[in-house]
Amino acid sequence: MHFLGLDVGTSGTKALLLSPTGKVLATAESPHELLTPKPGWSEQDPEEWFSAATNATHAVLKKSRIKPAEVHAIGLSGQMHGSVFLDAKGKVLRPALLWNDQRTASECAEIEALAGGRDALINAVANPALTGFTAPKILWLRKHEPKKFEKTRQILLPKDYLRFRLTHEYATEVSDASGTLLLDVKNRRWHSDLLSKLQLDPALLPRLLESPEISGTLSEAAAKTLGLTPGIPVIAGAGDQAAGAVGSGVVLPGLVSAAMGTSGVIFATSRQPQTDPQGRVHTMCHALPNTWCVFGCMLSAGGSFQYLRNTLFASEVMKRKDPGSLYPEMIAEAASAPPGSENLFFLPYLTGERCPHPNPHATAAFIGLTPRHSRAHLLRAVLEGITFGMREQIQIFREMQIPITQVRATGGGARSTFWRQLQADMYNAPVATINASEGAALGAAILAAVGTGAFSSVPQATKAIIQVKEKSAPNKKSVSLYNHQYTKYASLYPALKPLYPALRNP
Repeated sequence: MHFLGLDVGTSGTKALLLSPTGKVLATAESPHELLTPKPGWSEQDPEEWFSAATNATHAVLKKSRIKPAEVHAIGLSGQMHGSVFLDAKGKVLRPALLWNDQRTASECAEIEALAGGRDALINAVANPALTGFTAPKILWLRKHEPKKFEKTRQILLPKDYLRFRLTHEYATEVSDASGTLLLDVKNRRWHSDLLSKLQLDPALLPRLLESPEISGTLSEAAAKTLGLTPGIPVIAGAGDQAAGAVGSGVVLPGLVSAAMGTSGVIFATSRQPQTDPQGRVHTMCHALPNTWCVFGCMLSAGGSFQYLRNTLFASEVMKRKDPGSLYPEMIAEAASAPPGSENLFFLPYLTGERCPHPNPHATAAFIGLTPRHSRAHLLRAVLEGITFGMREQIQIFREMQIPITQVRATGGGARSTFWRQLQADMYNAPVATINASEGAALGAAILAAVGTGAFSSVPQATKAIIQVKEKSAPNKKSVSLYNHQYTKYASLYPALKPLYPALRNP
């Protein structure tokens, strides 16, 4: 009984094989192309997701030397919010609109107006209307491509299109559906009243499941293509944020994940659906029944440090086969500057911002630069600015009275002892690393194991599979210093916000 996790990412689809004892046997990833037909547009061909899933599955079977008959179930995860429009025969009508597509600002305003205002919308579906979400994309299609909308009979999220290709079933689950802006998150069902106000037929949306439920079985045709056994269960799975939390063991209140990739995500689990009245962070259903999550995403976390690497160390980047090998050296240099970077601040808004400041016009900035500041100061200021951005979300969690007993660091922020300690001091919470780094693909495989009875529950599975490796406790002196610096940092965005539209435009 081995379990296959498939995660449809933005740059590629990842496959992971999990053993019956919870050991990762092999991983593989197959890329797919990102289409940008116009500025601010982001699309993909859904067929590439199925092709990439096929390639990645073949690769993990070859790497692990597991026989196809030993794969017992498949779990799914994927990028959230993307919109796949299908006709009556299940054919794709146009490329999918992705989570980072920015064309729907007017549709977001329309949704808020039809819902009775921003506060009413947050009360209904736990989140404000953002351009990345699914509902604005549906309204955009209806307005700008009416003939294709008229032919649309089913709207699926990325992982759920992969499910359709695997099982011929139209289904989704509540964690991913939370990101459509059409789910009654509190009651874990489609929001019939909002659908009515938007004049959308509920029949366009797939049936809803909980993440560990079986959604269908692998068809003969799909099994032949993937090299697997027909009839094995395909589990509902989860959106990438919830699946990534499962893959980090963040499934109980008090545990929080801090995932530092190109973007930065802070994610917490809750037994109740808790919402931020200002909509600064997202409230959605978690991948466990009767459990919710709150999370925020800043757009340029590790991406800001990568930008600094490519800018300040351009010649060295060109020389090295692996430019990523520069990061430890950069962090060591950053550590040589004093805490607080002698009042040099970095605002990490290189690509606008999402949480807690949803502002596509926001730009990055160094503030407080003087002749005293060296390259080491610049490096440290960027690390501190990124981590302050993550702390902003932690701060909102605390305002919402969400308990934080341990922060589990993953991604780039977990690899450096210095950066882990910086997080512990800024968050004023213990920061831990874990024995797993596969994220959403591992979470999908764990959900497959739970859904077929290998484990009795998601918490039981993660307790058996995910272990804490190292811990960094907050330093009281540093906590005090960074509390003082954070007050200054938090004042900078409001001061600059009125200037951003003019800075963005010629």
